[in-house]
Amino acid sequence: MVNIAEVAKAANVSNATVSRALSGRGSVSPATRERVLGAARDLGYVVSQAASTLASGRNRNVGVVLPFLDRWFFTQVLAGAQERLVHAGYDVTLYNLAGHGDERRQVFDTFLLRRRVDAAIAVSLELSDDEISRLHDLGKPLVGVGGPIAGVPTLAIDDVSAARLATDHLLGLGHTRIAHIGGDEDSDLDFHLPPKRRRGYEDALVAAGVPGDPSLVAAADFTIPGGYRAAKQLLGAPAARRPTAILAASDEMAFGAILAARDLGLSVPGDLSVVGVDDHDLAEFFGLTTIAQHPRRQGALAAGSLLAQLEPDAYEPVDPLLPFELVVRSSTARPRPA
Repeated sequence: MVNIAEVAKAANVSNATVSRALSGRGSVSPATRERVLGAARDLGYVVSQAASTLASGRNRNVGVVLPFLDRWFFTQVLAGAQERLVHAGYDVTLYNLAGHGDERRQVFDTFLLRRRVDAAIAVSLELSDDEISRLHDLGKPLVGVGGPIAGVPTLAIDDVSAARLATDHLLGLGHTRIAHIGGDEDSDLDFHLPPKRRRGYEDALVAAGVPGDPSLVAAADFTIPGGYRAAKQLLGAPAARRPTAILAASDEMAFGAILAARDLGLSVPGDLSVVGVDDHDLAEFFGLTTIAQHPRRQGALAAGSLLAQLEPDAYEPVDPLLPFELVVRSSTARPRPA
């Protein structure tokens, strides 16, 4: 079996340099890293995970806990985190909670406590005090993405400001009957996005002197069908009471709103302007004006924040406040004169 010394000899570097190059830790020039990787490939050398674990006391494995795996935002966060962690020499174990219930109890009562992971990233989840303390008691670093977790570093955009920016865009175009499709009761259990994005929407209306109207607020489940149903409800009102614009708390709900408007014979943006939040891969296809929050970058930064805890000498701390920006496309325009 090929050993690390043979790889070092083939690449004309020290054993320590081979270790750094293959683990992704420490300072190694790109050229040297490529030379070491090439030598390892040529010789068929594979790092022994068991030996690495015994030497470091770590599994070099990070758990990523998601509430859903079939929604774009979460898959993007996962992709960004996985890419960053794999580059740093860590494996990734995925825990899909599918919401809550028995799967969640198994993850926090059993799987994460078996010491198979060195740390965890929780995406858009509110963890109980018991769940947090169990991880901390085992010395497992934890980073959150999205929803706040008490006493845990959490990376998130300012959801209130993001929704306010989107609403201000519609107000600036001259819209005053602006509807909001937010989250429903189930999505509010963990996401924490619905009340924050609704507050941003309401704050913008108040600042502009536009009276709020409860009939212009509808709830959905952050999916295209959910947004479609909510928009049908909002747009079914008589023309005089119908909104001229909709702010959806996610792009997928905004897509549903656009499809509902078209099915009702309304043009977008002629009869209805629509804004979302995400900058989904399909946003450009729909011509959707949206707030880009870069979820793939969020995942990468969350992984970087964990690495800074696991290996503070090698990685810098990460700013917990994430960037966002308004991306204007063809789904918004000035309202038609009455």
